Amino acid sequence: MKINELTEKVIGYAIEVHKSLRSGLLESTYEQCLARELSLSGINFKI
Repeated sequence: MKINELTEKVIGYAIEVHKSLRSGLLESTYEQCLARELSLSGINFKI
C-alpha cells in the first residue's frame, strides 16, 4: 500500500470514529476505538 493511500485510510477511520463518538470523551476512548478500526481493516500499528 502506498503511503498516501495509507494516510488517507487512517485519517478516514479517525474521522469516522470521531463522528460516531462525538466530542467530550477521554482521548484513550478514541484511541481504543481507532485501534479497533485499524485492526479490523488489517492495518498494522503500534500504540
